[in-house]
Amino acid sequence: MIESSQNPVFKKVSSLAASKGIRKEGLFLLSGEKLVREFLKSPNLEIVYEIKTPKHAAISNSHVIDFSKELFDKIDVLGTHFNILVLKLPEIPSLDEVSGYAPKGLEVLSPLGDPGNLGALIRSCEAFGVSRLLLTEEAANPFLPKSVKASAGSVLRLPIVNVPALSSFAENSGIFALDMAGKPIEQCDFPKNLLLVLGEEGPGIGHGGFANKISIPTANVESLNAVVAGSIALFCIFRGNPR
Repeated sequence: MIESSQNPVFKKVSSLAASKGIRKEGLFLLSGEKLVREFLKSPNLEIVYEIKTPKHAAISNSHVIDFSKELFDKIDVLGTHFNILVLKLPEIPSLDEVSGYAPKGLEVLSPLGDPGNLGALIRSCEAFGVSRLLLTEEAANPFLPKSVKASAGSVLRLPIVNVPALSSFAENSGIFALDMAGKPIEQCDFPKNLLLVLGEEGPGIGHGGFANKISIPTANVESLNAVVAGSIALFCIFRGNPR
């Protein structure tokens, strides 16, 4: 059993609560009893460790390590009180050149910096047939514990690509950006292949040169949470052209 915070395995695992540690180690944490048990039914990523306390039974055939309760609580950042899996990070390709970008199917471009919002968006993307999610350099790491939890496991399945800053995407007829000043979504005709752009909370899409701007009409409120607006837009697009 590991009881010292100076233990190299503990240091490695505890670093996975932050983006820097995830990138350095190429690993991430999967926590929450429901998510862990569902993953183990059909694991699609390598399990490096199963972390638990001595009072819990092992639930996988992987390398099981016991942490003292004090150390376990430090890595159980979501307060799940259940075994935690340390998984190998899936490869996330990067797209460096985006000039004249042509989407394939329904794609989403997002700069969301809040991991909870990003995870919720990932869940909606999977629900409404998004072929892949493009994350700009402003976006949070999708494999932070809070993002993984908010995605309800969708982050383990949805194709994700890293792309440059939101401002680098030039005007393109296949790009539709959510904006309060845009055309009401019910008046829009969407092509089969399109890229839906979501802005960050507050700044929105900024001053990007997006020709096709769409809006979600509301009553009595000025704007919606970015994820709520994005989810409504995805539902409308999906309903009009199921994928």
